[in-house]
Parts: sequence; structure tokens; C-alpha cells
Amino acid sequence: MRAFVALELPQAFASDIAALSRQLKYAVEGRFLAAETYHLTLAFLGEATEAGIASAIEAIEAACTNAAAIPLRSDGLGKFGRASNATLWLGIAATPDLMRLAETVREELGARGVDYDDKPFKPHITLARRVRIPRTDLPTLAFPLNDEASAVTLFKSTLARDGATYKPLYTARLDAKPS
Repeated sequence: MRAFVALELPQAFASDIAALSRQLKYAVEGRFLAAETYHLTLAFLGEATEAGIASAIEAIEAACTNAAAIPLRSDGLGKFGRASNATLWLGIAATPDLMRLAETVREELGARGVDYDDKPFKPHITLARRVRIPRTDLPTLAFPLNDEASAVTLFKSTLARDGATYKPLYTARLDAKPS
């Protein structure tokens, strides 16, 4: 099964992102994602076996033990790909806590022999695919208010013609008190 590990977004933050997406739809052509699909990927596993899923759960448990909630701060818009066929995303500030959590999740996956995409971690939330970036300035945008994420989830991803659907398989809470 196709799977990934991600920070789940708090409802208020996801709602703010949905409002930002609605603003962007007036200026940018593309296939915008539904708000219920928003997440911040820490590690993309791709196709994983049942044993790999069990090991990924162990890795998440180990990585999240004694971890506190992760601050979420918008860090502007960005794109992957060409301006005529891009993936548009909202950047998330690469705070030390976020970067340490992503690194720890990946180390724990690797220690258990779980394969994952080892591209450098770029904290972002995908907003739209197949986007045509306009050559004109974007309107003034309201970015999400600062918040914090308190859950890391292993998701099953099912691809379909109208986009992917995600099913949570396991969730670890980030509830340690900051020191």
C-alpha cells in the first residue's frame, strides 16, 4: 500500500489554509486540493508492505516519544515544477523543532529498514497541482495564523482520477511539555 508519515494540521490552521486557497483560485489556474487533504509530509514511504507498515508505526512511536507540539508558521508560497505546470504550496517555517522531528522520524524509519524518499525535507503544504503561475502579481493574501501541530500520523494514500484520498492508519500525539 502507498503510505506516508505526516504532521496533522490543527483545524483552525487548515481552515486558514482553505481561505488562502479560495483567494488564490481567483488568480491562479489549477486543481486545488480539498481542505481535508492538507498535511505536512515528514517522510513519503511510497509502496509499503504490511511488515513495513508495522515497522513504520514503531518508528513513529520512537520518534514521537517525549516530543512536544510543533510550531506552525507560514513562510510564503512556493512551487515545484515549471510555471506552466507547477505544484503550488504554502511554505512552513523550518523551525528547529520541526526539522528535528522530521530528521528523527527519518532516522527511526531507516533504523528499522523502512524505505522512504530521502529528498531533503522542505516543510510545505500542497495547495494545488497542475497550476499555471501567472506572470502578474498575486493579490494581497491572508496567510494562516501561527498555530501548532500535536499529532504525527501514518497515512494510507489511495490515488484516483479526482485526486488522492488519505486514511489514517496510526497516530502518535506530541504532548511532551517543552523544557
